Order: sequence, then C-alpha cells, then structure tokens
Amino acid sequence: MLDRVASYSLPSVLFELAVIWVLVYLLIRFVQGTRAAGALKGALLLLVIATLAVQIIGGRDAFPRLAYLYERALAVVAIGLVVIFQPELRRALVRLGETSLLRGGSAGVAAIVEPIAEAAAYLSKSRFGALMVVERQVGLRGLVEGGTVLDADLNSRLLQTIFFPGSALHDLAVIIKGRVIHAAGVQLPLADPADVPDRTLGSRHRAAVGVTKECDAVVIVVSEETGAIRLAERGRLSNPLTLDELRSELSKRLGETLATVPDAQTAAESQSADLTADKPARKGE
Repeated sequence: MLDRVASYSLPSVLFELAVIWVLVYLLIRFVQGTRAAGALKGALLLLVIATLAVQIIGGRDAFPRLAYLYERALAVVAIGLVVIFQPELRRALVRLGETSLLRGGSAGVAAIVEPIAEAAAYLSKSRFGALMVVERQVGLRGLVEGGTVLDADLNSRLLQTIFFPGSALHDLAVIIKGRVIHAAGVQLPLADPADVPDRTLGSRHRAAVGVTKECDAVVIVVSEETGAIRLAERGRLSNPLTLDELRSELSKRLGETLATVPDAQTAAESQSADLTADKPARKGE
C-alpha cells in the first residue's frame, strides 16, 4: 500500500483531494437539515469502507472476487441512491433552473410586494390565518388543478376577502403569479412535523414548508392563533417578521427570480386587441 501511495504525484493528489473536499462540502450543505442527511452519512461510510477494503488495502489482484462483487454492487447502490434521494435530486434540478444563465429578470416587484404586505398586515392584526404562495420560475399547475382559478388583479382587499373567516376559500392557499391572483382554495402538500422548527405550529405552516421543498416559490404565512407573519423558502421557515421586514425580505427574494407574468388587465387588453384585429371591417369604416 505504501509503495502505491509513494508512486502518486503530489500535485495530482492535492488537486484531487481539493476537488473531492469541495464536492463533499457542497453535498453536505445541500442536504443539511433534511431527512436525507442521515442516510447520506451511512451511504458514504459504507462506500469508504468498501473502497478501502477492496481497492486500496488489498488491491485488485489480492481480492479479485471481492473486487468483482464490489463493481457489480456499485450499480445497485447507484440505483438505490436515486430512489432514496429522489426529493433532494428534484430540488437540485429545480435550483439548477434558477441559475442566472437559465432565467430572466423581472419588473414591477414593488407592485407585487405592496399588496401582499398590506394584506398580511390586516390579516395579522385581525388574527385571520392566511397562506399566500408566490410562484417564481417553477410552475405550480399541478397544485392549481384542485383549486379555484380566479386570474384576478393582485390587490390587498381581494386577498383580505379571500381569507376572511367563513368564506369558501379562506382555509387553503392562494397562488400568486406576477400581478395576478391566479387561484385560491389550493391544497398544498404537508411537510413532516419534524421539518417544522416549532412543534406548536399547525398545518398552515407545515404546508408552507412542504410546498417550498418541492419548488422555488416563496410563501407568506399568517398565523391564526398569534397573528405572526413568517416566510417560507427552500423548505425553511423564518422567524416572525415585522411589516418592514416582510417588505424587505419579499423585495430581496423576488427581485431577481420572480417569473414575469402579465397582469390580468394587460392580458385582457391584449386579447381585446387580437379580437379587434381579427374582426372584419364594416363598410364605411
């Protein structure tokens, strides 16, 4: 073993170790705080032990049968890792689509932040529970199928009306696309109780964490019990925010990644213009 190590080039070894360290660090940071972290540690430990036993300590010539089984087992392990870490792999692909090379800019963030902040302030003061999901690059069409499509202009009074206790849509979530309230009464996937930092928080906060683990949306949650306002993103829930902090965080998070979606008025004007262009001109006009 020592003879094999001595034959290696020191610059190559240092470069390879640096690359491996960076990859392992990024992988651990990505899965940190998730249920996959424990499984990943176990998988890495088994792979390191097997590699040391088969490839380095004994060498391929010393244990040919073990080396053969090890190589065949790697294919099975690879398939198993894909199954075990399927949610994390989906999150990785989602984040890859959020890079600056694959996304465009957005405009009018203030026109989106202000109605949401005003509605959150009213709902918090009145102790009305609310769940507002702001769509970004990843579409939420699959979730909207079970809700009620509105496609209405984004304004604070409509949000307040939707979440007013007793209304038919107040108990579930609202999907916001750009300056449009796209749908209401939307059922969101629930995260496990262990994924929510405070065990006293209810299903509304679990839904906020659950949907942000599946996509890049930003979710605003207003607690019905305390009136506290929180933000959820990437499967993490913030501490209670003041109104100014809410505006600042929303502006920062939506400034570069919000999907550009035309508002309802612009879409209606465009549709009207298309109909006018297609309509045959009458005599005398």
